Amino acid sequence: MPQDDAGRLPEQPVPGRTTGPPALVPSLSIVNCQVFDGVSGELTDGPVHVVDGRITEVGPGATASADLVIDARGGTVLPGLIDAHFHAYGIGLDLLGIESRSLSYVALAGARRLAGALTRGFTTVRDVAGGDPGLAAAIEQGLIPAPRYLYTGPALSQTGGHGDPRGADSDLCGCHTHMNEVVDGVDALRQAVRDRFRRGAHAIKIMTSGGVVSLTDPIRIPQYSPDEVRAVTEEAARRGSYVAAHAYSPEAIRHAVENGVRSVEHGNLLDAATAALMAEHGAFLVPTLITYDAMERRGAEVGLAPVGQAKNREVLAAGRAALELARAAGVRIGFGTDLMGVLEDEQLGGLRVQVEVEGVLRTLQAATSVNAELLGRPDLGRVRAGAVADLLVVDGDPFADPALLWAGSERRTVIQAGVPVGR
Repeated sequence: MPQDDAGRLPEQPVPGRTTGPPALVPSLSIVNCQVFDGVSGELTDGPVHVVDGRITEVGPGATASADLVIDARGGTVLPGLIDAHFHAYGIGLDLLGIESRSLSYVALAGARRLAGALTRGFTTVRDVAGGDPGLAAAIEQGLIPAPRYLYTGPALSQTGGHGDPRGADSDLCGCHTHMNEVVDGVDALRQAVRDRFRRGAHAIKIMTSGGVVSLTDPIRIPQYSPDEVRAVTEEAARRGSYVAAHAYSPEAIRHAVENGVRSVEHGNLLDAATAALMAEHGAFLVPTLITYDAMERRGAEVGLAPVGQAKNREVLAAGRAALELARAAGVRIGFGTDLMGVLEDEQLGGLRVQVEVEGVLRTLQAATSVNAELLGRPDLGRVRAGAVADLLVVDGDPFADPALLWAGSERRTVIQAGVPVGR
């Protein structure tokens, strides 16, 4: 498909109208395209018409004219991708190092990570360990290019848990709580949850098992007591929100789900009985397969500690089988990446790895409509009238050529709220 020097699809002004800057483009049409609506495995014919940032018409019956026309030249329009496990402040694998940096530096580095995600076609991210009102306001006011940003604030960790950055022989701690905060006890957790919602959190993140990059906690052992987990989930439910839990092992997943957690992150060591329990409770699984794949290949490059490399190998092999068990049990499966530091450039590779297990249709559903359901945002993740016009145009049929999904940004056009990104 012909593209301009910046890799964008050709834009054609409708006769009698002009092509202007994003703020001056109240309507948009994408023509000569097929459409993946976020759910169906059957592509339909376009065009797609957008007015004031929302889709108004889809399909051959769409007749409205537009201020800006994009000729997809036979390409496919997809819903903008959603990464449900993203870390804007995950500027490296050294958790203590992150918490020791000033927020101004971490936020500026995080802004670059967000801009990169948007360029790749991720028009919404859920930040499940970090974010704050200042960064969210900068995004909302258009000060930085970024996906729609739904954040939890710092993840909650018990002392010695996955979010505690200290080594066993360390008496130092980070000065800040950019990504994680150590909070113990029911009363303290209730206060922490309430304060996160005061500061605009979309949901709450809690650590309920050990992790790969943390230094002192075995992966399989559940973290937090049942009373502590319930305190968090009850406060979130009262606010009309939910809790996402970092959990790898069957023991930790059961511990989380039985005490009210809705979104299980990672879940690599899942077994069949625990998958059935998740389905019974209506819990989602957000796999992050690419992070283990990337750390296996590039762990030494990014300074992953030997203990982390050993943990990564433990969960890497099991991660793909976990998806198969979850699917067989009827668990709703989303999509996330969890990439830290320079590994962010592997984000589109997350689609490749999940396609290898789930196939194209289920992976695309996971990264669009299923993630939108998880977020409680039915206006996202779909190409249909009334939905937000966050869209991704690729130059072919991703069902026939799946590599289009993880090709570089030069082979895609990203549209946010009806405006092509980068214009």
